[in-house]
Amino acid sequence: MPDTKPGEDREQPLLAHLVELRARLLRAAIGFLLVLLPLALLARQLYQFLAEPLLRLLPKGGTMIATQVASPFFTPLKLAAVLSLFVALPWVLYQIWAFVAPGLYRHERKLVAPLLFTSTLLFYLGVAFAYLLVLPRMFEFFLAVTPSGVSMMTDINAYLDFVLKLFVAFGFAFETPVAIVLLCWMGFVTPAQLAKRRDYVIVGCFALAAVITPPDVLSQVILALATYALFELGIVWARWSLRFKSQTPPPEPR
Repeated sequence: MPDTKPGEDREQPLLAHLVELRARLLRAAIGFLLVLLPLALLARQLYQFLAEPLLRLLPKGGTMIATQVASPFFTPLKLAAVLSLFVALPWVLYQIWAFVAPGLYRHERKLVAPLLFTSTLLFYLGVAFAYLLVLPRMFEFFLAVTPSGVSMMTDINAYLDFVLKLFVAFGFAFETPVAIVLLCWMGFVTPAQLAKRRDYVIVGCFALAAVITPPDVLSQVILALATYALFELGIVWARWSLRFKSQTPPPEPR
């Protein structure tokens, strides 16, 4: 007669999974802190780099302001913390992958691993797109419509919040191909169905660009074309992944 009590065989794997999860979370946190420490020392330079798209457009003598006493210290530190999370994102995603990968079939691992890598790369591309192309165009428009006699003096914390929201929005917008692949892989939609709705997608891309960009034609066209290109990329990628899925033999029972 075994000494184990009823249910102990199920509790032991659960406990092992919890221990593994704690270890992965701890490693992710350590990786984040290791990135944060050097970036915190460069917080002022990092904020100067972030504010460059606005500062170079301000009139001679124009500056940003701090409306709170502690803002000059905490705002650059806040930027360093967010940037550390962005930089450590591949390491954090790897820890998540290492935790869930043992429970996936081989063909699922072959799909999820490229998706994690591609989603991270696309997020970075979205942030770079916003910083290099969108922000300068937005600030040019804002300065152009500033009423005569009004000086544009932006609070440093408000500027940081505005830019970070824009970065996150564009970062997730660039995840469109990954979202399309997942939807097609799970059977919610097919690439053929998406292709038949291209006309609606084009209208939606321009409508979205008109909402989240300033009302100048150039920035709207750039964002709309980029979003539509990502949509087409998602369709091509989804077709390839479904073809790969159909050629993969059915998985054995767990």
